[in-house]
Amino acid sequence: MEVADAIELRRSVRSYRAEDVPGGMIEAILHAGQMAPSAGNLQGREFIVVRDSGTRGLLSDAALKQRFILEAPVCIVVCANFTRTASRYGKRAELYAVQDSAASVMNMMLLALDLGLGTCWVGAFDEKAVSELLNIPSGVRPVALLPVGYPDDSPMIPQRLGNSIEHMEKW
Repeated sequence: MEVADAIELRRSVRSYRAEDVPGGMIEAILHAGQMAPSAGNLQGREFIVVRDSGTRGLLSDAALKQRFILEAPVCIVVCANFTRTASRYGKRAELYAVQDSAASVMNMMLLALDLGLGTCWVGAFDEKAVSELLNIPSGVRPVALLPVGYPDDSPMIPQRLGNSIEHMEKW
């Protein structure tokens, strides 16, 4: 798939078929996440792959009961690792680690689409509950839940603001 096509075709999928995702596909998606740019190449991100339905159910509960997280056979929890970036960037480390994580999520979503899979970037969740559930250590913060599976719907293209949000040289 051409990158431009993937950017145009990617949608937030909130309905998944009851079909497992092969491990090789998840490995490829994780690799795409690792290949994203990062501040100082410190790679201030971590990925937790959750296949267990009980744990996905608890993630769903922590994410305002968004049940499609449970419905997807895999959920990748993307975390920002502040401790990895703090030695070089001090206070800005938190921002850079979140940016590293966000770049990873986008790479993973685009590769998942190319593999015929659907994803949805979930940012609405109780961070403390997710951290406790997955034993995430201090200095690491969950920033995104990424359900992954075969889509059971074809979401419409959402309306965009277009050039009203584009500014040249100055605001």
